[in-house]
Amino acid sequence: MIRIHILLLLFCYSIDVFGGMPTKDTLKADFGNLPSRIDLRPYLSSLEDNGGQLTLQQVLSSSFTRNDQLFHEQKKNSGKVHNCWLKLHVRNTGTKDSVLTLFAGWHDYMYWYAQDYSGNYHLLMTTGLMQDNANVERWEHYGFKVIVPPGQSRSFLLHITNKYYNENPLMPVLYNALQYGQFRNRQLEYYRKETVLIQVLLGMLLVCLCIAIINYIQLPDRSYLYFAAYMLGLILFFALRLESKPYQLSIFYHWPMLKYYWDIPALLFCFYLMYLSFGNAFLNLQERYPFMDKLFTTVAAFIGGIIIICFYCIAREQYQVPGMIYSYVYLATLLPLLAVFAALAKRSRHHPLVRFFLFGSLCFYMACFGSFLMLIRPLGLISALGEISAPSLLIILGVLLQSMFFLAGLSYRNKLVHHERTRTQELLIKQLNRNKELQHTLNEQLEELVKEQTTEILRKKQELDEQRKIQLETEYDKKLTEIELKAIRAQINPHFIFNCLNSIQLFVMQRDYEYAQKYLSDFSYLIRKTLDFSRRNFISLSDEIAYLSTYLGLEKMRFENKMEYEIIVDPAIATAELEIPAMLLQPYVENAVKYGMTNSDHPIGKLFIQFNQIESDMLECLVDDNGIGITRSKTMRTLPKHHQSSGMEISSNRAELLNKMYNTGIHIDIIDKSENNIGESGTIVRILIPQL
Repeated sequence: MIRIHILLLLFCYSIDVFGGMPTKDTLKADFGNLPSRIDLRPYLSSLEDNGGQLTLQQVLSSSFTRNDQLFHEQKKNSGKVHNCWLKLHVRNTGTKDSVLTLFAGWHDYMYWYAQDYSGNYHLLMTTGLMQDNANVERWEHYGFKVIVPPGQSRSFLLHITNKYYNENPLMPVLYNALQYGQFRNRQLEYYRKETVLIQVLLGMLLVCLCIAIINYIQLPDRSYLYFAAYMLGLILFFALRLESKPYQLSIFYHWPMLKYYWDIPALLFCFYLMYLSFGNAFLNLQERYPFMDKLFTTVAAFIGGIIIICFYCIAREQYQVPGMIYSYVYLATLLPLLAVFAALAKRSRHHPLVRFFLFGSLCFYMACFGSFLMLIRPLGLISALGEISAPSLLIILGVLLQSMFFLAGLSYRNKLVHHERTRTQELLIKQLNRNKELQHTLNEQLEELVKEQTTEILRKKQELDEQRKIQLETEYDKKLTEIELKAIRAQINPHFIFNCLNSIQLFVMQRDYEYAQKYLSDFSYLIRKTLDFSRRNFISLSDEIAYLSTYLGLEKMRFENKMEYEIIVDPAIATAELEIPAMLLQPYVENAVKYGMTNSDHPIGKLFIQFNQIESDMLECLVDDNGIGITRSKTMRTLPKHHQSSGMEISSNRAELLNKMYNTGIHIDIIDKSENNIGESGTIVRILIPQL
C-alpha cells in the first residue's frame, strides 16, 4: 500500500510540473517576473505572403506554420520582396498587469495587430524605414507593446514587408520595460560610434568641397567642378546614412524614401561618373591620351544611362535591380580599372599629376576590394555583394584618402599654374622693359624722321603749287574745248534744219498737205529733241534710237517708201542706262540716206543700224547702207560749196574733242563695200564707243 501511495503522489506531482511548462504554440510567462529576455522564435508561427495581396481576414483564415529559416541574425540579401506574417499567442501566468515590448528588428514596413476581448484584431502600430517620418522618436515605434491581463491569453499579429534587397536582421525578442530601456541604451551607444565617424567624415568632405569651390573661383577649371560634384554627392550619401542609424539625429527624416533613391545611384554617380569625368579633366586626357579620353567618356555616358535606369527601378519599387546592377558593374570593372592604373603608372614620370590621381584611385580601390573580401566570410558571396554599397570603416578610410590625394593634386596643379603665371608675368615685365628701350630708340628716330619729313613737306608743297597751276591750265583748256564742242553742235543744228525744210518744201510743192502736216508734226518733235540734245553732252541710247527712228521715218515719207530701214539692238544692252555722245550718229545716218537712195542699181534703198555689245565696256554702232559708196559719191559732188554736207566732218571733230575732254577712246571707221567686193556697193560706218 505504501508503494502504491508513493506512486500516486509522484504521478500527481509530475502532472502539476509538466502542466505548468509552456508549449511551443503559446508563450506562458509571469509578466511580473520576466527573465532578462525571451527569444520568441520557438513561439512564433509564420505565414508567407509572396504576392503581398492577402487581407487581414484572409490571413486569419489561413494556417500558420513554423519556419525557423525565416529568422536571421545578420543582414540577408533576399533578392526579392519579402512579405510575411508572424503570429504570437501569449498567456500571462502572473498576478500583475505589466506591459512588455516585442522587438523584431528594423524593417521597411511593419504593422502590429492585437486581439481584443471579443477575438477581433485591431491595428495598433504602423512603422517602417520607408514610411515613418517622425524625428528621433520614430525609433521608439519599433518596440511593439504586448499587454495581457493576469491569467488571460491574447494573440498578436506582426506583418513585416521588406522591399529593399538587403533585409535587416529578423530576431524577435520580448522585453519588459527595464530590459527594453537597457537594450535601447545599448543600441544608442552602438550606433553613436558609427554616427560620430560619419559626422567626422562629413566635416572633412565639407572642407574639401569648400576648398574646391574657392579654388574654382580663383582658377575656373572643369576639374574643380567635377571634384565639387563628387564631394557633394558623397556628403549627401553619407548624410543620408544617418537616416538609417537608430536613435540618431537626421535632417532628412521628413523624406524617408530619399535614402533609397540616393543609395545605389549615389555610388554610381560618385565612384564612376564623377570619378571618370574628374580624371578626364584633371589629367587633360583629350590632349595627352586621346584613346583613354574616348574610353573615359564612353564609360561615363554608359554609367549615366545606368543611373537613370536605377532611378526608374527604384520608382517602380524594384529595389533589388539597382543592387544587382551595381554588383555587376563593380565586378566587371575590377580588372579594367587595374589595366587603366597600369597604363597610367607608365606615364607618371612624364605627367606628375598622374601620381596624385593614381594614388587616390588605388587607395579607394583597395579599400573597396578589402571590404568586399571581409564581408564574404561572415555573410557569404551573395549577401556580401548586397553589402558592397554599405559604408564600412575601410571604405570610409578609402574615401578620405582618395579625397585628400585628389585635393592635393588640385593644389599641385594650382601651384603649377601659379608658377606658369609668374613666369609669364616675368616675361611680360622683361618685354615691357625692352619695349621702353625700343620706344626711346624709336622716339629718337622719329625726331630725325620729322625733320626729314618737314623738308619733304616743304618740297611737296612747292610741287603742289606747280601742279595746281597746271591743273588750272588744264581746266581752262577743258572749258575752252567745251565751248568749241558747243560751237560744233551749233553748226550741226542749222545743217540738219536746212535738210528737213527742203523735205517739207517738196511736200508743199507737190500739194500733199496730209503728208506735209504729218511731216511737219514729226519735224517739230525733232526740232525740240535737237534743241534738248544740243544742251547735253551725253544722252541715253534709248533716246538716240528714238531720235534716229523719228528722223528715218521722215526720210522714208520724203522718198515715198523707196527706202527701207531697220534698227537692231543687242538684247544684252540696257538701252535706258547706257549713255553715248548726243547726236553722234545722226550725221552718218543722214549721209547714208542721202547717198544710199541715189544708187540706180537698187531701186529701194536699204539702211541697217546695229548696236552690239562686243565687250563688257565697249559698244559697237554700225550704219550699213546699199548706196553708191564713198568713192562714187566723191565723184558726183558737183553742187556749189555752200550746199555741201559737212555733218560727217563735224561728227569726226566732235569725237576728237570728246576724247580730249573725257579721256575716252571713241573710234570711227568708214568702209566702202566695193573695196572688199567689186560686185557690192554701199558704205559701212563702224563707231566704237567705250562705256564711261
